[in-house]
Amino acid sequence: MAGDPVAGELPDGGQVGGERPEARLDQAVRVAEQALIEFEIAVETFRVEVENFSRLHHQRLGPMYARLDELDAQIAEAKAARTGDPEDVRRAREARAAVLPMPGVEDLFDDWIDSEGLSAEAAAMLTERPVQPPKRVRPSDEARKLYRDLARQAHPDLAREEDERKRREEFITRVNAAYARGDEALLRELAAEWAAGPVPEVRLSEGEELYAQLEWLAQRKEMLSLVARELEESAIGAMLRLAPDDPDRLLEEIAEQLRTQVAEREAELAALLR
Repeated sequence: MAGDPVAGELPDGGQVGGERPEARLDQAVRVAEQALIEFEIAVETFRVEVENFSRLHHQRLGPMYARLDELDAQIAEAKAARTGDPEDVRRAREARAAVLPMPGVEDLFDDWIDSEGLSAEAAAMLTERPVQPPKRVRPSDEARKLYRDLARQAHPDLAREEDERKRREEFITRVNAAYARGDEALLRELAAEWAAGPVPEVRLSEGEELYAQLEWLAQRKEMLSLVARELEESAIGAMLRLAPDDPDRLLEEIAEQLRTQVAEREAELAALLR
């Protein structure tokens, strides 16, 4: 019949049994982009967790490690004083060298003074009021959800033009900073800002550009894989992976072990000094 489509063609002019190679390539790029975004979110989330755990680890356990080092040095020195053996003297020197030096006066008081004089922490110490502990920085579940949503919506890899990529990169930098501080209110503001902003035009790229985009995505994923591996293999990362859902419990377990070690070292030193 007149007007009927010719065999082998579709009414819209497409080809039966397949589609343009550029369309398939464009789909592959989009799938790779989304996979990379999810991977970046996972890596950034773990990086923030490692950073926060490292801060808490240092705040809560740092003094115990320092005490252990000092006790080890004193025990080695006491043994060397008793025996006079050159090997014991050498061990004592090495143990003392391993103890971190006391900070200078400027370092000790650097955080005590601000533009208005004594900081709140310093004033509390001088007036014997309880000192507020360092602010806990761990993003809430809602902050994590806001972060993931914003990262998926505004990720620079979704941009097709350089100006749009730069706009997204600047915005995501602000999102990352807010998430690292656990600032849920700011993340909500950023979500509203993005929702009110311009929506980038999505266009089908040419085959050559799509191939280049796929290559860039592959390189980016390889780089992120290295970052993730370094985080996982770091001392703090390995510790965090032991108790990802309850890091506070892990810190308390380590603290208990350190308290036991300190008590043992103190008893050993007391016995040597009798």
